[in-house]
Amino acid sequence: MAKEIDPGKTKRAAAYELWMKAPNPMVTFFKTMDVTNLVRISNKKHLKFNMLMAYCIGKAAAAVKEFYLLPVGDKLIQYDTIAVNTIVKNKSGEVSSCDILFTDELKKFNSDYLKYTKQVASNCKDRDLSESCMVIGTSAIIDTEIDGAVGMNSGIFNNPFIIWGRYRKNLFRCRLPISFQFHHTQMDGAHAGRFLAIMQSEINKMRV
Repeated sequence: MAKEIDPGKTKRAAAYELWMKAPNPMVTFFKTMDVTNLVRISNKKHLKFNMLMAYCIGKAAAAVKEFYLLPVGDKLIQYDTIAVNTIVKNKSGEVSSCDILFTDELKKFNSDYLKYTKQVASNCKDRDLSESCMVIGTSAIIDTEIDGAVGMNSGIFNNPFIIWGRYRKNLFRCRLPISFQFHHTQMDGAHAGRFLAIMQSEINKMRV
């Protein structure tokens, strides 16, 4: 569910005043994640690496309350659920967008991920949950290694966004540089840093 709230009655009141009309309110952090555990699980359990990444993103975001608020237009919207978006290559050779509702149950999240990405790839129609969920955008550019990417500030899509490429193997570790873009009205750097730290913790402790 999504509802408009009065920014002045939230802890983001000052940020709303400062950043809602800023020419570029988006901030991008770069971080290299150790994804060794996810690679091992992916290979051993035959689970998609990008699904595991999306799950850990959702798990970490659910622990940071700022993710449940999002500036939409000139309004501040509060959500009670989170979804993780993934970009899917469809049958026409183009890409489509697929939102997956986050659930703490990995088995259910994986089932939904496989079901809806297959559906979107087949029908070439975006699956959009933004009316009811705070959606975290992701884009996996797995054809190449990248050090990071800065998303655009469209003024329309204010959602947090994470981009990564192909992970890098170095001796016995696998490392993945990512970029994390967020709207400064939604959160401050400390919140973003906490999210990335929780995400790394979730990656490290995942067991299947």
